Amino acid sequence: MGFRLPTIRRTPFTGSQASPKAVNVPKGYLAVYVGEKMKRFLIPMSYLNQPSFQDLLSQIEEEFGYDHPMGGLTIPCTEDVFLHITSHLNGF
Repeated sequence: MGFRLPTIRRTPFTGSQASPKAVNVPKGYLAVYVGEKMKRFLIPMSYLNQPSFQDLLSQIEEEFGYDHPMGGLTIPCTEDVFLHITSHLNGF
């Protein structure tokens, strides 16, 4: 018998739409915006404890500080890099 780890969720919201606060974020998830097009993903809060994700958060802090106008974290990398990092967190 196994258990299922939470995974990232892609959401249809893009940076050009209305307020991101109008879009619900399920309990236990955090909205992040990735890449030049600011594609929105929902990530499990458990990622915040992972060293590779913490390294990414340090880079975010250096580049953006704590001001994230989209209402979620803005991640300064390409979607491919983000998906690569998070795929390792999912145990793939």
